[in-house]
Amino acid sequence: MGTFGQMIPEAEVRKLRKAPRPATVETESVSARLQDALARSSRLLLTLQKPEGYWSGELTADSTLESDYVLLQLWLHQPDGQGWNPPTRARIDKACSAVLDRQLPNGGWSIYAGGPAEISASVKAYAALKIAGYEASHPAMIRARHSILKLGGIQAANSYTKINLSLFGLYPRRYVPSVPPEITLLPGDVLYQMSSWSRAILVPLSIVQAAGHERYAPDGVALDEIFLPDVKLKMPSRERLSVFFLHLDRVIKLWERRGSKDVRSAALRESEHWVIDRTRYTDGLGAIYPAMMYTIMALDSLGYADDHPDLVEAIGQFDNLLIETTDRFQFQPCYSPVWDSALSVYALGEAGTLSQTELTRAADWLLTKEVRRKGDWSVKRPNLEPGGWAFEFANEYYPDIDDTAQVLLAFLHAKASDAEKQARATRRAINWIIGMQGSDGGWAAFDVDNNWQILNKIPFADHNAMLDPSCPDITGRVLEALARHGLGQYDPAIQGGVRYLLGSQEQDGSWYGRWGVNYVYGTFLALRGLRAARAAAAGPAIQQAAQWLRSVQNADGGWGESCASYETNRFVAAPSTASQTAWALLGLHAAGDTSSSAARRSLEWLVERQLPNGDWAEELMTGTGFPRAFYLQYHLYRHYFPVLALAMFGVGKTPVENRPVA
Repeated sequence: MGTFGQMIPEAEVRKLRKAPRPATVETESVSARLQDALARSSRLLLTLQKPEGYWSGELTADSTLESDYVLLQLWLHQPDGQGWNPPTRARIDKACSAVLDRQLPNGGWSIYAGGPAEISASVKAYAALKIAGYEASHPAMIRARHSILKLGGIQAANSYTKINLSLFGLYPRRYVPSVPPEITLLPGDVLYQMSSWSRAILVPLSIVQAAGHERYAPDGVALDEIFLPDVKLKMPSRERLSVFFLHLDRVIKLWERRGSKDVRSAALRESEHWVIDRTRYTDGLGAIYPAMMYTIMALDSLGYADDHPDLVEAIGQFDNLLIETTDRFQFQPCYSPVWDSALSVYALGEAGTLSQTELTRAADWLLTKEVRRKGDWSVKRPNLEPGGWAFEFANEYYPDIDDTAQVLLAFLHAKASDAEKQARATRRAINWIIGMQGSDGGWAAFDVDNNWQILNKIPFADHNAMLDPSCPDITGRVLEALARHGLGQYDPAIQGGVRYLLGSQEQDGSWYGRWGVNYVYGTFLALRGLRAARAAAAGPAIQQAAQWLRSVQNADGGWGESCASYETNRFVAAPSTASQTAWALLGLHAAGDTSSSAARRSLEWLVERQLPNGDWAEELMTGTGFPRAFYLQYHLYRHYFPVLALAMFGVGKTPVENRPVA
């Protein structure tokens, strides 16, 4: 199949599917082997539950986080004539070692396991290494430079990379988009037409740009050698409408030089308040790495003293994302305890392999994380009572619909010590989710009708995530949660969700997956939602989707999909993974396919690849942050999704056919 994660030629894919299939497990031994596989995987997952009752697996990404960390250290600790102070120097060295460990043979850096060199990640890595003192003549730097120039040079990097470098004089400021703090003063809640993560990044970044406190790279450090010769520097252009925004950027830059200082001061104060307000009741702004990094830089730009409580707290929360051991230095983009806990409880609960004691501890912990304060979502839903869950330990301004739906599914099994408290939280969550349904009938992650397509044309929108529109994967999970909590097929919310899914199905029968890689993820969740909703009109769509899943099964019986599918807008095969094989199995089951050769061979794949301790090996990234820009490896996906798949096929305590759907 070639290097995993990369695009595979269609001819190779056809060969892959026509290759001889492994021998089928003897029928009489299948049940016992599946039961053993479920028991071992369940025991392992149970050992990962924390004493407080939750699960929280590692969540890792590419090398850009460590590269950006070097830039942040340069911002906070400008080296003197003797260089950096020893503690800073030691951490920069560790970060650079981590970056070098992930350099590809061709000299570049990828954004997903097995993927090709990517220009922005490669430029960030090169800049971080050079800032840290690596000479351009170093063999790793020579190989990196050749790769970067082949990919189009620094000019081809995305806007955020160029903005970060411009803060240190390493890229001309006039050729990067301006992010004015006045966005917090614009009428019509324009700021809230952007995705929640974009606004959490842009507001503190706007402070950093507006404050104008440029830092400088160490003496003699420049990046001239990775500028592609004879290619003019220019602002990013995104289709014809971009011309308007490019002219607008020129106006903003002129305003920065000659505009009203009183208005700019008011904008900075409002932006500062916006950031500080949203760091209350949370583990950092948005509880995500980039927003937290820019918050540190923003507070420093505003003159907060090194010992100011807000700055000290911001740095502490950011540093908490670091996994550091004697031989490892890696940042997580955020924590995922609510997500991991809800999925673990649901999987183990469906399998019947978790005692009520562990279930109650998990439910009690989840109840402590219920969000009861209004956040950014309330701008569009001011009269909706708060009730839901965020992804992280604490992120009060940004509960999300996906986590809330998954907690509702977990509550089908996990009964808290205080039944009345749990019932009230469940009622609030159901009402909140229904209130957050979009006008198209679907559900997004954090907001409602966050789909102003014009915002995708602005110069700094090339991270491909300016908007948070409805998506099939979240809509499918919500339908399953609502249906299993008693909403019938004729409920308006259910009918709207079904209409959205039927209208968003791809021509080949699959569904796009926004938050997991990719069509296998979207398809399995859409199928589960339609099945739970008992949507009579969905029959043909369901069978078409099942046929599509069978058509993309690997010859070894499993499923694997590459992050490259986001680039091509079609399924791209990859070696089989435990999580994606489990997703496909769950999709087939939802379509009523429990006995086909495809289903049997995929169950065999899980059994045969399971490690003695109940684990599965999985290196591929199967989680999605920003499509085409940032991918995630959830280290518990390979645990709880196979448990859920085995449970759905009747291996667990209660065969699925005998369980109520609603």
